Amino acid sequence: MPPRTRGGYTSSAPRRRPTGSERRRRVQLREVEPAADPDSVEHPQHDRDEHEEVFEGAPGGPIDRCILRSFDKHIAAKIWLGEDRAPLKLVNHGAKLQLWELDMERSRIYETVHRSGLASLTSCSHRVASRPMLSAFCERWQPETTTFHMPFGEMTITLDDVASILHIPVTGSMISFSQPLHVDDANALLVELLGTTDVDASREKEQCRSPSVRLLWLRDHFSTITDASSDDDVVFATRAFLLHLVGCTLFADKSATSVAVVYLELFRDLSMVDSYAWGAACLAYLYRQLTTATRFEVRQLGGYVTLLQAWIYEHFPEMFSSPDMSYTESRPRALRWRPHVIPGSLQSVRERLDRLQISEVCWEPYEDHRAEHPFPDIAWYSGCIKCGQVVEPYHPERVLRQFGYIQTIPPRPFTPPRPDRSSLLVQYWERWTDHLLTDQSRGRRCLYSGSGESVPEYMAWYDRISHRIVQPPQLRSGSTTDARSSLPSHAASTSDTLIARALTSLRHVISGGRDQSADYFWGALNEAHDILSGPDETTASHSTPSPTPACHSTPSPATHPFFSPPTFVYPPPASVDPPPSSDDPPPLVVPPPPASFAPPAPTSDPSAPAPDSTASTTVYVRSKRKKKT
Repeated sequence: MPPRTRGGYTSSAPRRRPTGSERRRRVQLREVEPAADPDSVEHPQHDRDEHEEVFEGAPGGPIDRCILRSFDKHIAAKIWLGEDRAPLKLVNHGAKLQLWELDMERSRIYETVHRSGLASLTSCSHRVASRPMLSAFCERWQPETTTFHMPFGEMTITLDDVASILHIPVTGSMISFSQPLHVDDANALLVELLGTTDVDASREKEQCRSPSVRLLWLRDHFSTITDASSDDDVVFATRAFLLHLVGCTLFADKSATSVAVVYLELFRDLSMVDSYAWGAACLAYLYRQLTTATRFEVRQLGGYVTLLQAWIYEHFPEMFSSPDMSYTESRPRALRWRPHVIPGSLQSVRERLDRLQISEVCWEPYEDHRAEHPFPDIAWYSGCIKCGQVVEPYHPERVLRQFGYIQTIPPRPFTPPRPDRSSLLVQYWERWTDHLLTDQSRGRRCLYSGSGESVPEYMAWYDRISHRIVQPPQLRSGSTTDARSSLPSHAASTSDTLIARALTSLRHVISGGRDQSADYFWGALNEAHDILSGPDETTASHSTPSPTPACHSTPSPATHPFFSPPTFVYPPPASVDPPPSSDDPPPLVVPPPPASFAPPAPTSDPSAPAPDSTASTTVYVRSKRKKKT
C-alpha cells in the first residue's frame, strides 16, 4: 500500500489543497489551551458568548455593537463623520386618490370596497408630507431592532398604531406569496382578473418593464365604469380600484407611478378581501422601506408616508403636530391632524430630536380613542410580520412604554427567516395567540399613565448599544470647535444629555404632588445623583451588580422555534418602599447651613488670643474683591 503523506493522501493520488474549513479546524486544534481556574480569571462586567463575534465601537456610539452590527453603513454613522445628504424624496399619492372617487353613480363599487375593510384609506391619506421631519426620523431607524433609537430609548410603529391611525384590519390571513411574479404571469393575471386584452397587457408590460401596472393606466381604463355597466365590468373595475388604492397607500413603491400586479391576486375573490391582515402587511412593507432609507446612498423613501407622519404627530404633538379641531373619535386618527411642512432645515429638525426629552413624548395617545376602537391584543404579538417576499421582525418587548409598562432591558433581536420558508411563517402567524408577550415579559405598569418609566439599569445599557445623538456637537448650528471636540466621540454624545436625564427623573416625582412618600423623593434624588456622577460612581453606589445584558444571553428555541432568539431573564422589578408607619423612627433632619459667615470682631482685651494672621489676611483680600466688584 502506498505511503500516506501529511495531508492524509497516498503518494499515487493527486495532492489536494486543504479547504478553508479544514484550515480553520487545524488552527482551532492548535490554539486549544488547558482550561484555567475560574477563580483566577478576571471576568468582565458582562460575559460574552464564546462564539459571538466582537465588534469595535463606532464614533458617537454604539460603544458595544453586539446589537447594531451593520452600523458602519448607516446614515447616522456618515453624519457623525461629517458627511450628509439632502432630505429624502417622498412617495406620496395623496392627491392621486382624489382623481378616482366613488360617487353615487358607482355605488356598487363603493359597497364592495366598504366591505373590504380598506374604505378608510380613500380619505385618510395626507396630501402634504414634511421631508425634513420624515428624513430626520429615518436617520434614527435601526434595521436590526426595527425601532427608532431616540435619545431616551427605543420607539416604533406598532400594530396598535396601525389599527388606530388607519382603521384597517391587523388580524387575519398573512399576505404571503411563495415566489416573485414573472412578467408573463403578470400579463395572464391582467387578462383574467381585469378583463383586458392580451395586446393591452403586453403593451403595458413594455411600458413598465416589470411585473407592474401604471396607476394612470388603471384610472384611464376603469374609472369611467358606472353602475349601468355590465356585472363583469363592475367586478373588473372594483378589482382595479382596490389595486389602485393599495398602490397609492399601503404598498407605494419608489417608482411613484406603478403598482405590482402580484397584489391583484388578493382581489380574486372580492368577498375574502377583509380576511387579510392588511395592517400587518403595511407595517412590514414600511419597516423594509425605512431600512432601505438608512443607507447613505439612498435618496428616496417609499411605503405609506401618511402612517409614518401621523405616528409622529401622535407621539410628539408638542413638537410637530397641528390638530384639526373638527375631528371626532369615530374617524381614523390620521384625520386628527392638519398635515404641514415643518419649518426649518433637516439639520434643525435633527438637532431638535437630539434635545428631545422623555417628558415631550405622548406614550399612550389613543386613550380617548379606545371607546370607538379598542386595543387589539395582537399588538402584543412577538414574532415576524410578512408582506409577500418581505419579512420583518416585530418586537413589542423593546417598546413597553408605548403600552403603558415600565421598560426593561429587552432580549436580543432575532434574525427573521428566509422568505422561502413562508409555510412556517404562515403557521406561526395563524397561532398568534400562542406567541403574545406573557405577563412576566411585560413586567409592571408605569406608576403614572404616560410617564415613560424604565428600570434604573436600562439607560446604562442603552447608552452602550445605541447611537442616541445624530448631529455631532462640533457641527451643530451656531457652534464652534471647542474643547468638547477633543473628547472621545461617545463621551461627547453622552454628556450632552446627562442633565436632561437627571431633570427628567426629578420631573416625574415633582409632577406627582406632595402625597408621595419621602422615600420616593429620596430615590429620585439618588437616581439624579447617579446620573450626574458618571458610570463609575453609579456602579459603586449600588450594592447589587447590574444584570447581564440581553445581547449576551444564551439562545433558547422554546420561545421562537424558527427564530431561535436568546432567552432573557428580566431584572427583578424595582420595589417601591411603602410610606413610613408610626413605628418607624423619625427621619433624620439635617439643619441648613448658615446663610453667611462673619469673622469675630477684634477685641481690645490684651489677654485674648491674637487672631490668625492668615485668616485675617484672607478676609481682608475677599472684602477688597467684593468692594471692587
